[in-house]
This record gives sequence, C-alpha cells and structure tokens, in this order.
Amino acid sequence: MKRAIIAALALSLSVASAYAFHCPKDMAKIDAAMKTAKLSDAQKKQVMEYRKQSETLHNAKKHQEAIDTLAKAMAILKIK
Repeated sequence: MKRAIIAALALSLSVASAYAFHCPKDMAKIDAAMKTAKLSDAQKKQVMEYRKQSETLHNAKKHQEAIDTLAKAMAILKIK
C-alpha cells in the first residue's frame, strides 16, 4: 500500500514538473510568432493579454491554467 502511495505521489510530481517546463516553451513560441504575425490590433492585444495571464499563472504554479490560457493565444496565432 505504501508503495502505491509513493508511486502515485512521484507520478503526480513528475507530471506537474512537465507542465511547468511546457509553459515557457509555449511562451517562447508565441513570442517568436508575434514577430511576423499578421493579426489585427485587437488580436495582437488579445494574444499579449493571454501571454501575460499565462506567465502570471505559471509563476503562481497554476500550470494547467497557464497552459489552457496559452492555448487560446496559440489558437489565434494558429500555432500547433
């Protein structure tokens, strides 16, 4: 029983750290895409707002929320 609990904790920590490293990579993709993106001013503003929100969420260790927010920005930019 203890092994199962320890294994579950280890798995959850590894998943959380994987999400943590995912955020900066997506932020970098957004930053790079913004240099050449052909978006309206409103779209650019929305992307940058999502980018800013996601960084705040990432720093607060709310990685899934950060990833979800980054996905919105990436959808506008058509980044996969």
